[in-house]
Amino acid sequence: MNTLPIPSFGIYTLKNARLHGSCIVGVDAVADADGFVKADVAIDDGRIISIAPHYLGKSDATEVIDLNGRVILPCFVDCHTHLDKGHIWPRNPNPDGSFAGALQAAHADRRAHWNAEDVSRRMDFALRTAFAHGTRAIRTHLDSAAPQDAISWPVFEDMREKWRGRIDLQASCLVGIEETRDHAWFAELARRVAVARGILGAVTYMVPDLDALLDRMFALAIEHDLDLDFHADETDVIEAISLKKIAEAALRHRFEGKILVGHCCSLARQPEGYVLDTLDKVARAKIAVVSLPMCNLYLQDRRHDRTTPRWRGVTLLHELKARGIPVAVASDNTRDPFYAYGDLDMLEVYRMATRILHLDHPVGDWPRAVTQTPAEVMRLDDMGVLRSGGPADLVVFRGRNWTELLSRPEADRIVIRGGKPIDTSLPDYAELDELMGA
Repeated sequence: MNTLPIPSFGIYTLKNARLHGSCIVGVDAVADADGFVKADVAIDDGRIISIAPHYLGKSDATEVIDLNGRVILPCFVDCHTHLDKGHIWPRNPNPDGSFAGALQAAHADRRAHWNAEDVSRRMDFALRTAFAHGTRAIRTHLDSAAPQDAISWPVFEDMREKWRGRIDLQASCLVGIEETRDHAWFAELARRVAVARGILGAVTYMVPDLDALLDRMFALAIEHDLDLDFHADETDVIEAISLKKIAEAALRHRFEGKILVGHCCSLARQPEGYVLDTLDKVARAKIAVVSLPMCNLYLQDRRHDRTTPRWRGVTLLHELKARGIPVAVASDNTRDPFYAYGDLDMLEVYRMATRILHLDHPVGDWPRAVTQTPAEVMRLDDMGVLRSGGPADLVVFRGRNWTELLSRPEADRIVIRGGKPIDTSLPDYAELDELMGA
């Protein structure tokens, strides 16, 4: 058990900590080979009052806690989740681990169970879990085909208010792009999303009228001053190029809002010429891309002929980043038919992403993919970074370097919010037994 005596009030200093250079601002110190700098972090009244190189820092703190080189990271930002689907696995599991099986099981569960109480209780359970793991902000997609839109959006608004000050909660509508052909219905949904201060979103497929449907979405986003969030190309089909289509639509409309596109799995399967053309357009359109490594590893290239999967299902994150395209990794689904596992723990996401996508040797500034980059995509100031004068929202780990930090679950991490340590006890799955019919 982690027993560091972090006080709940007064001025104190976290001495001899390791902060990663990609997650701090205004600290003039030499980094080690892993990108860490040794520093002292002084905290008072919920804010960081100073970050100074270790042994050089001065503080009026009444208490000094020596971390002996433990890693501190900013609280995490999780920019792609599905809180409305979370934790339904016990009552509607994926029958075969396939994408089609996930769709069928999720649709069946939604039709049978997704009333306001069910969605609210599962969302609250998920948020308590994420909070305990050290997440500061979450964007969730909400299944928004009628009649679910009339249920989930009011639940989301209530949940956002309930969690205000603990987790900043955003929502993006989620419909199949083909559903936007009903112009009157989709215009009303866009209006509802605007009222909720949400994000306009859809799942794109290579339908014949994709360009026209995207034009409709961009026009509504401009009309209502909405950002956009897409699920795109979650497949190994080489001909799936809707990421490029989204970029072309953004350029056609000279769109000035934020655009986030998730998955983009097929990009890793396409010929070099296709890839370079897409990367060029995505960069010019100022689109950000989020990879969902755990979910895509689970679903993509799953075989039913007793053979082994041959690819990882993730997109070309290194190539995207090399073009200056903002990239992030996120949780995606949690214990539902699209992913049987997960706990909204962004350290687990980063650990798995490092292994799957090789975000190491060198580490570079990849930690930004779970902190500052998603915060910027979500328009969240002062999140995902540690700076003097900023909020004291941070996570203290036992690990002292990357190999220690990413080798264990760090279940005894200390989460500090507003300068105070929080209770990091996780909710018991048994709370959901009644909903699951147990």
